[in-house]
Amino acid sequence: MKLKLSLLITFFLFYISPSQELQLSPQAEVSVLTFSPSTNLNDAFGHNAFRIKDRNLGLDVVYGYGGYDFEAPNFILKFAQGKLNYLITKKNFSETLQTYSYYDRTIEQQKLNLNSAQKQKLYNYLINNYKPKNRRYLYDFFYDNCATKIRDVTNIIVNQSISYTTTSNEETTFRNLIHEQVGRNTWGSLGIDIALGSLIDRTITIEEKMFLPKYIYKNFETAKINNTQPLVSSTNTIYKSRENKSYTSNVFITSPIVIIGLLSAMILSITYRDYKSHKRTKWLDFIIFGVTGITGVLLLFLWFGTNHIATGYNYNLLWAFPLNLLALVQVYKNSVKNWFRSYLKFTVIMLCLMTMHWIIGVQIFAFALLPLLVALLTRYIYIISFFKKQQVL
Repeated sequence: MKLKLSLLITFFLFYISPSQELQLSPQAEVSVLTFSPSTNLNDAFGHNAFRIKDRNLGLDVVYGYGGYDFEAPNFILKFAQGKLNYLITKKNFSETLQTYSYYDRTIEQQKLNLNSAQKQKLYNYLINNYKPKNRRYLYDFFYDNCATKIRDVTNIIVNQSISYTTTSNEETTFRNLIHEQVGRNTWGSLGIDIALGSLIDRTITIEEKMFLPKYIYKNFETAKINNTQPLVSSTNTIYKSRENKSYTSNVFITSPIVIIGLLSAMILSITYRDYKSHKRTKWLDFIIFGVTGITGVLLLFLWFGTNHIATGYNYNLLWAFPLNLLALVQVYKNSVKNWFRSYLKFTVIMLCLMTMHWIIGVQIFAFALLPLLVALLTRYIYIISFFKKQQVL
């Protein structure tokens, strides 16, 4: 009895000691979990995680990347600047299943076709990653997120020998894949299309597609190790959602194209009224120059003041120009400076340049902005003609 108790205590101490690595049994299973998207923008892209299961040891844990470190100092500022460290998380599988089933999100499981040494190597890697000194990492939405970590860690375990195949030759971009998840006529997609620049409009590789969890699932299904051995040995659905939830299921009447279309119609209506009465509605011009100027300042901050790679080279600055704020001093004047008349012509040129960038594919802009761009162009041209007539008189 004393011998059994001694063995149990020894095993328990070995199990909980952070300096020791638990030896998995030959029956251990290593899987990749893919969680379906939900209706919140934060969950619109889904999630991936590793599952380590060993019945002989009573072990069933889930390791995932991309957890928020809410205790980080200056959390909001660092988040905005792209300097926020994210966390690797560890949870019991039962807790994970309870959470995702509660939110009715499908859980797909792919068992990895690894030998015992590779399973142990992966488990040791995750244990080391989860240590407090290694737990944090600098997150990047496209290149270092919860999905790309799964791809990269798996590749490390099999000595960079994974090859991916595809049945589709269709070329795509980061922005197109984002639209797959959040739609084109949602407030989330509008914000993303305005905030992210032309760098996400280049053609991407199969590996780069795997910044989205669903492409981890799709590409792992056909992936091979050393071009011979399937990466995935079996696939099963652990939990099936009762509803096909997605972020795109929004109400059309409150969608961006409708709201922005109404605002644009108001601008065009006021401009037509001004044209008929030979007047200029100053408060409208003040709002237009103010809003576009502030938007431009924010876009410049995202480009030059943060570590977000994808916010660079953003040609939304062609319509949301920061210098519009300096032009506010002239908007309420009856008689304006010559430089302001020239600046108005410059804004028209900028809008034409934006159209050219859109047509030739340098950057794809939010289509919900189209009515606003038409309204801005019409308003700018009217203001130019108004001051030109005023100058003649």
